[in-house]
Order: sequence, then C-alpha cells, then structure tokens
Amino acid sequence: MTLLAVQGLSKAFGGVHANQDLSFEIRAGTVHSIIGPNGAGKTCLINLLSGVYRPDAGSIRLDGVELAGQATHRFAAAGVGRTFQNLQVFFNMTAIENVMTGRHLREQGSLLASLLRLPSLVRAEAACREAARQLLRAVGLAAYEDAAADSMPYGALKRLEIARALAAEPKLLLLDEPAAGLNATEAQEIDALIKRLAAGGTTVVLVEHNMKLVMGVSDRVTVLDRGRKLADGTPDEVARDPLVIEAYLGAVEGSAGAAHA
Repeated sequence: MTLLAVQGLSKAFGGVHANQDLSFEIRAGTVHSIIGPNGAGKTCLINLLSGVYRPDAGSIRLDGVELAGQATHRFAAAGVGRTFQNLQVFFNMTAIENVMTGRHLREQGSLLASLLRLPSLVRAEAACREAARQLLRAVGLAAYEDAAADSMPYGALKRLEIARALAAEPKLLLLDEPAAGLNATEAQEIDALIKRLAAGGTTVVLVEHNMKLVMGVSDRVTVLDRGRKLADGTPDEVARDPLVIEAYLGAVEGSAGAAHA
C-alpha cells in the first residue's frame, strides 16, 4: 500500500532549482532512502516533506491526504515525524524529558487541569513518562533516562532525537543523515535501530551519505542529482545503474567518502 505519493514536486530559491518535478511513491512499512551528491536537493526534499518549505508546485499526499502548502504543524498532525541533520535537542532537559516533549500531539489536557493538578492530569503525565521510558529502551538509551542531554555522547543524542520523533507516533519518519558525524560503532547502532523500526512496521525515509548503511537497510532507493530524480529502484538496481555510478557512487568510491562504504 502506498503511504506517501509525491507528484511533480518543485522548489526554487531565486534562480536555483533545488528540486525539479520530483515524483515517487513510498510504500507503507518500508525503508526508502534518498541519496545523491552534495547539493542534489536531499535536505530540501526532506524540508518539503515535513512542511518546513512550501513547494512552488506539486503534490504531497500522505495516506491520501494532501499536505502540500500546509503549515508545518499540519504535517506533524497528519503523521510526519523527522530528525535533523544538525541536532535539535533540548540540552537543558534530561533524556526522558526530551522524549516526553515529542508526545505533545498525543496528550490531552487543559489549563484548568494543569492549574489544579487534577488526578486525570497526574495519570496522563505518568503515562507519558512511561511511554517515553519505553522509547528510550527501544533505541538503546535506557541507561541515559535521567541524564542531562548536554552530558550525553553525540551518538546517543542522535538516537535520542529519533526517540523523540517516534514519541509522536508518526506514520512516516524522516531521518536526515542520522549517521553523520558518527564513528563506525555508532553508525552500526543506527543501522540496527533502523532495521528494528522497519521490522516493527515503521515507514522510514532516510537521507544519508553512508552508502554501507543505505544499501544495508533500504527496500528502495531514489537518487537525486541537481534537484532531479536520476534513478529509483532497489539497492541492487541503483548500485548497478551507470548514471548513478557516474554521478554519485563512483565519486564516493574514489574520494574521502569511501570511508563510509
């Protein structure tokens, strides 16, 4: 079943076309990676799919609901969750408090209940904390539950951001370079986490430069080059595509990026 359908999506900044007439579909319960050289338009696409940018043209339909042009909070309410290439963590909070903030769309409350500390509110807060605790365990951060975020290792913070995104119970999880800046061991932890998420039925869109990670976790890969779709297929199909090898994979193998392969 198709969860996300993108049709004719375009975005330009001045005279620069970051995304041009992109069309693709993402099936529910799969890992779909977006790859391409630097400047190919990958992060721009993630920003369009999460409502950070408004497209100049095109359609974004999530589970049949048109979202193109809607405000960012509409995307979140519809079931789009995301992480960021540069960490967006509340460093003045603990790990569990960070995850709890991600559940705000799933919580019910009122000003009166908060002022009076009604039993219903106390129960809801306890349930929210327990749900956050379970998510920390799911991403392998149980030991950091009460740790201050600013004291956590970088690799753990990457997984913390994923846990916070999952707290909103998204239909579609957008991961923007979750392995960026990680060492080999930390990247393996992200690899294993994405595989667990997929096995549990979470639909993941992955933007990532680490080709070993991409090829190991993806059901399908879309390749961008200069804002346009260059190729789309299974990891094996994409890896054998001459245009992809020329535009991206071949360049990676012959450069410092080969450290990620």
